Amino acid sequence: MNAKTILKPAIALFAICLVATVLLALTNAVTAERIETIAAETENAARAVVFPQAASFSDSKQVGSHSYNEALDASGNVIGYTFSTAAKGYGGDVCVMTGIGMDGSVNGIEVLDVSDETPGLGQNAKKDSFKAQFEGKSGVIGVSTASKSAQNGIDALTGATYTS
Repeated sequence: MNAKTILKPAIALFAICLVATVLLALTNAVTAERIETIAAETENAARAVVFPQAASFSDSKQVGSHSYNEALDASGNVIGYTFSTAAKGYGGDVCVMTGIGMDGSVNGIEVLDVSDETPGLGQNAKKDSFKAQFEGKSGVIGVSTASKSAQNGIDALTGATYTS
């Protein structure tokens, strides 16, 4: 083999990779602000779902890797909190917004992202019938499966115990 046979494809591959990298960087620069805006709108809508009795919410506060907001009544009194968290599911992170009342019980949950979970299994976590199981629970919430019953638990999604 001579150097030309190896050099020509290597230079062509390098040029293709360079162009693709530049195009991806430009696309990211153009869309980053819009993606951030959509994410904030999604979280605001989720707060209203998990705490519908709140008149407003405080600005986000950070504790470790988790953020939270205070749910406020019309007088500005704290009536609970909303937490935005992520935990490992089967295919990736499952992002959830949870509303917690002043008594420590779950006011509601809204699944923000289960896009990496298996369609028809883990993605069923977005269904109202699954989310409703959490309402009113407090303390450690276990996951009940066909072979194991958990105290203060919710029923796992069939075939998606890890996501549950």
